[in-house]
Amino acid sequence: MSTTSLPKPDRAAELRKAFLAAGFTADGLLDLLGAPAYAALARSETVPALRATRSHGDAPLATLVRLFLLQCPVPHAHAAQALPLEAALADGWLRREEVADGEDTVHATVDVRPYGGPDGEDWFIASDLGCAVGGAGGIGSREEGVVLGVGGASTTLAGITVRVPVGSALDLGTGSGIQALHAARHATRVTATDVNPRALEFTRLTLALSGAPEAELLAGSLFEPVGDATYDLIVSNPPFVISPRARLTYRDGGMGGDDLCRTLVQQAGEHLNPGGFAQFLGNWQHVEGEDWHDRVRSWVPRGCDAWIVQRDVQDVTQYAELWLRDAGDHRTEPAEYAARYEAWLDEFESRGTKAVGFGWITLRRTDAAEPSIVVEEWPHTVEQPLGETVLAHFARQDYLREHDDAALLAGHFRLTAEVVQEQVGAPGAEDPEHVVLRQNRGMRRATKVDTVGAGFAGVCDGSLSAGRILDAIAQLVEEDPVLLRDRTPEAIRMLVEQGFLEPVQEQGR
Repeated sequence: MSTTSLPKPDRAAELRKAFLAAGFTADGLLDLLGAPAYAALARSETVPALRATRSHGDAPLATLVRLFLLQCPVPHAHAAQALPLEAALADGWLRREEVADGEDTVHATVDVRPYGGPDGEDWFIASDLGCAVGGAGGIGSREEGVVLGVGGASTTLAGITVRVPVGSALDLGTGSGIQALHAARHATRVTATDVNPRALEFTRLTLALSGAPEAELLAGSLFEPVGDATYDLIVSNPPFVISPRARLTYRDGGMGGDDLCRTLVQQAGEHLNPGGFAQFLGNWQHVEGEDWHDRVRSWVPRGCDAWIVQRDVQDVTQYAELWLRDAGDHRTEPAEYAARYEAWLDEFESRGTKAVGFGWITLRRTDAAEPSIVVEEWPHTVEQPLGETVLAHFARQDYLREHDDAALLAGHFRLTAEVVQEQVGAPGAEDPEHVVLRQNRGMRRATKVDTVGAGFAGVCDGSLSAGRILDAIAQLVEEDPVLLRDRTPEAIRMLVEQGFLEPVQEQGR
């Protein structure tokens, strides 16, 4: 594990003030670099950004970009114009290097990235050098305890997390602290844990640089550091990679197969307060002769509703290659790379694993006698953030659980605002071949409906009960209204569950 000492956060407020004064923010970077170079930087490609800074000379913003984002040495005088230099050197944010026959230079000791908060906050994420730059060939460091910055998985979890005011939140496996930072906006008390003590120190830096309240920082694995404590919100982007052995703390869980994700989910229930949410990213095995839906469904703890969405599946060769590249193993000697590749495939073969799924797991503590557990595959484009969509999903599950078919027919519904209806058929045809309802926001689902379903959805404005609408449709299509009432509730349930229809409360009719 890396033993490099980290900066002191004591005067982080001074550093933050200098960053803001220089425009070292997400918006400032876009203005300085331009959209193509900014996008390339997000892909960990630095050359376009380096070229973009050259035309800005010793301007403070260009200096900060070269220092903290590109990890380039800058002249001492340039750094002094951009930062409270002596404080930054004394606290360990920078180190000075004497240059023979020339001006001394300064180097950053950590990576600091501007990050825009959901309401326009100017935040900063601290992580190890070389873990967010260096091209497409991996993270650039093979040290066991390396701490990464913000990646796609981090932003995905932040986007799906339910954002309502809560008393307590737990960020389990905090890494550089991005989830704890988000939670600090709406939780009175935030606890962040990690098996890597170095990660906790980076979280401290991230919170301090971002002007956020301090969090309770605890070292240890899974829920061990918090004992019997319970929370209103638990979030975790855990080390979910299914690997033959634990090499990198940030990604390899150290348990066999998908046991770490299973254990995390199973233990979460007892640490949730009633009504609380737990939200995770995870990998799970697709095992020969086993339905993956059943596998992850079995993880859901007693007393919890669950919504599990598989977003991607890779066969074992694709999966092994992805994480071999991540660790930089593709740059080793061919024989060494081949041996490590074989080790991954041996591990999968021994477990009967044919593929690995990736997705989101959301739990809600309800203690319901009949829990709602939805396990689905949805690889299509979604619109982040999805926190409100997650809340609405569970609210709909409550409604459906509390309403039998008779109550459903007596209920009033409204077509969700973002839903559009598309008719599909040959040009000039009198009737469409089928009708599609499509969501333009959130999960962006689409579903085919028959003539009755299209007619029903089209007139749902909350004014008439479902039963009365069906009676009117039965008269139009010359069908027995009793038979239509008998066969339609299942379709109504599907449209409500997937968010095409929303129940209208009594006071809203």
